[in-house]
Amino acid sequence: MILLLSIFLNNIAPIFLAAGAGFAVGRTLKPDVKAISRVTFYIFSPCLVFTSLTENQLTGGEFGRMTAFTVGAIGLSGIVAYAFGRVLKLDRQTMAGLLVVNMFVNGGNYGLPLNRFAFGDSAMARAIVYYVFSTLMVYTVGVVVASGGRSSLRTSLMGMFTVPAVYGLLLAGVLRLVGVDVSDPASPIFPLIRAIKLLSGAALPVMIIVLGLQLAEARRPENLRLVTAASVLRLVVGPIIGLALAAVLGLSGVARQAAVIESAMPTAVITTILAIEYGIDPVFVTSVVVVSTLLSPLTLTPLIAYLQS
Repeated sequence: MILLLSIFLNNIAPIFLAAGAGFAVGRTLKPDVKAISRVTFYIFSPCLVFTSLTENQLTGGEFGRMTAFTVGAIGLSGIVAYAFGRVLKLDRQTMAGLLVVNMFVNGGNYGLPLNRFAFGDSAMARAIVYYVFSTLMVYTVGVVVASGGRSSLRTSLMGMFTVPAVYGLLLAGVLRLVGVDVSDPASPIFPLIRAIKLLSGAALPVMIIVLGLQLAEARRPENLRLVTAASVLRLVVGPIIGLALAAVLGLSGVARQAAVIESAMPTAVITTILAIEYGIDPVFVTSVVVVSTLLSPLTLTPLIAYLQS
């Protein structure tokens, strides 16, 4: 019990306290959350991806396994959620909502700082691979699911090019491939590298504040029983799938820790955007985001203890 309390206080409580500051500002000052989120998405996020991947060396094999893990975790979560929805005989809109809230997790605003606090920068670098590819799947697979198949494959695939973090990943990959030393002050691109690193330092604090701001806009759930069931499904099934996939793919050490934690995170806030855009019960989806986030310490704390052992 003392160990669990220590893990919660040192790794999860700081994130909730920081997000609480954003929540308080959101409720009192009513800032433009969309504008702040866009700055984070288009500037801070790709800079964080680039810096983390250039400062922490991932092998090609590990990168591939993390990518496969991401796709597998999201796909299996969707299958389990679909089976659960069929048992409950949900209508099409609610079923689509159940799928997106279980497939797509908050691996950025919440998952990245948690990995950093619990397992260090090396784990966060691995978690960033999950974050990037899960974001890609939100804008492709997520759009298809949310639209009930109405969105064309071409439109969905074009969604990949709207994710700025991908360009941070590609730039880091190209520089590593050609052997550029990003820490060399004599390099002609060193001023650019320093600017990117400066912006990346703001990424995690702003992402946590954005999480609090977004939670401040949540409304009271209408069907608390279904919302709680969907939240528990996300928080319980996610780590089970993560542990199984990590074993199958041969992930170990910090890669295993990062992957499993990412798969166990609560529902991503970005799912509310899909819900609003495609009319898949936005109140239900937003409620699952809030409830799963608030319940997440109950599952993440013992999971971190297990992964640290």
